[in-house]
Amino acid sequence: MDLTDLLVAVLVVVGVLVAIGIAVIAFVMYRYRIPPRGLVAMVGALVYLASPIDVLPEVVLGPLGLVDDAGVITLVAVWVYKLAGARRRLQGSGIQGRRPPRTPSDRV
Repeated sequence: MDLTDLLVAVLVVVGVLVAIGIAVIAFVMYRYRIPPRGLVAMVGALVYLASPIDVLPEVVLGPLGLVDDAGVITLVAVWVYKLAGARRRLQGSGIQGRRPPRTPSDRV
């Protein structure tokens, strides 16, 4: 097995993982009616996890360096959970979508 075969195998694995991640995010957005800003937060958290740049680097601190990664995931999960709950409460009260645009007669 030479270097090109290894590179192709790594790219295939990364592609499959990205496809699974997109499918999971799409399912969560559809199932729990999460707005696009929730999607941006989830993708941002995934990019931070995959990034070699960390606030607390694992190379220096070992397992303690995973604390910032766990914190980012926890914060995003709580925020997205609250977004979904707010959307659910609004829809339960009969409010759908955004407010209509204001007209000049609305301004007093």
